[in-house]
Amino acid sequence: MVFASVPFLFVFLPAVLAAYFLCPRRWHNAVLLVFSLFFYAWGEPVYILLMLSSITVSFLAGRALGRAHTPARRRAVLSASVAYHLLTLGFFKYADFLIGTVNSLFGLSLPLLSLPLPIGISFYTFQTLSYIVDVYRGVCAPQRRWDWLAMYVSLFPQLIAGPIVRYQTVEQQIAHRTVSRAQCAEGVRRFTVGLVKKVLLANNIGLVFTQILGNGALPQSVLAAWVAVAAYTFQIYFDFAGYSDMAIGLGKLFGFTFEENFNLPYLSRSITEFWRRWHISLGTWFRDYVYIPLGGNRCGWGRQLFNIAVVWLLTGLWHGASWNFVLWGAYYAVLLMVEKLGLLRVLARLPRMLQHAYALFFIVVGWALFACTEPGQLSGVFGALFGLSGVPLYDASSLFLLKNNVLLWLLLVFASTASFARLHTHLLSRHWYAEVLCPLGLAAALLACTAFIVSGSFNPFLYFRF
Repeated sequence: MVFASVPFLFVFLPAVLAAYFLCPRRWHNAVLLVFSLFFYAWGEPVYILLMLSSITVSFLAGRALGRAHTPARRRAVLSASVAYHLLTLGFFKYADFLIGTVNSLFGLSLPLLSLPLPIGISFYTFQTLSYIVDVYRGVCAPQRRWDWLAMYVSLFPQLIAGPIVRYQTVEQQIAHRTVSRAQCAEGVRRFTVGLVKKVLLANNIGLVFTQILGNGALPQSVLAAWVAVAAYTFQIYFDFAGYSDMAIGLGKLFGFTFEENFNLPYLSRSITEFWRRWHISLGTWFRDYVYIPLGGNRCGWGRQLFNIAVVWLLTGLWHGASWNFVLWGAYYAVLLMVEKLGLLRVLARLPRMLQHAYALFFIVVGWALFACTEPGQLSGVFGALFGLSGVPLYDASSLFLLKNNVLLWLLLVFASTASFARLHTHLLSRHWYAEVLCPLGLAAALLACTAFIVSGSFNPFLYFRF
């Protein structure tokens, strides 16, 4: 079940809200747990057992860490539980990738397992890992109730697509939280804004990408390649940022405050800044649980560059079991290394527009690596992007897609900047906007999104596979 669907919007969400607010406060966590498990079972009736086993191992590991008083015993508990989670993630997500790689390297024909990927396994695995490590570090106390830990891991607003919520962030909210009318109103507003980003913006620009590069097609011109990659650049942002907004809004409805996951990333003036603004919860997770434990930037330049390489190899693999994701991770590792070695100082002396142009160019090219999972399409797209594949400069189809969607392109650019937020904040001081126009606008936006969803229009979710 996904947020941008009729069953979620008109059956599941009203049911969970009614049950939550009509029952006594002491049952709130139980209600969320039951509905969250149903939410996951809707799409993964078998793999719900895998998630429950992950929760149980984490719970037992946390209790064992609470009772362990020697460093050796604590390390043993930590190592065993981390190994379990990583091996489980590796088996379901990377087994076929490894088998295929071995077959290619050694000319073998080992059969693939062809296991369907459990929905959200990358997200909830990182949450359980953060819980175990934080208990080990003494950052938070072991959770004494299995059902409360299960509610934290399976909480449906952030279960399948994040943001990655660390236990220490919501530890107090699990036990004690309240919901005010103002918080509910903000939750509804945030959810609706996210739904608009997903349904009206991401889905519509996604059609442009699909018409050019869908089903492994190759671009017919240089312009077609750039139009497709630019469309994907907007699609993946509004798709994922929209889901993060919806998750944060839903969290507010139940009294939870999740940290922001995006901060206008396309305004960045360097790749380093981009990764402080994009998928913030993932970046901070790798920083706190991989980069800093490896030594961070405290061990000299050579070790720092090695640490960056390790983090970005893992970041690429986290996104998918495919060589294009490994290349994508390596691509960003090289860019970040170059910036660390002195490019950032050079960029700081350039005009802001040139800094933005530099960052956007490499961001867009990076999304071409991310989008093309087949080697043949990847080489074809890059050849077309840089005029090396023999295709013409432009073609009638790409010109049509560019001209016919001028309003959409302009709206996407506007929504990617701080202009809309500044305008909204400025107008909130006006009674006619805050009390009349804004609620009417949200209602109209919700109605428009519903019409698109009910019509069965193009409605993919790019991060669903992760």
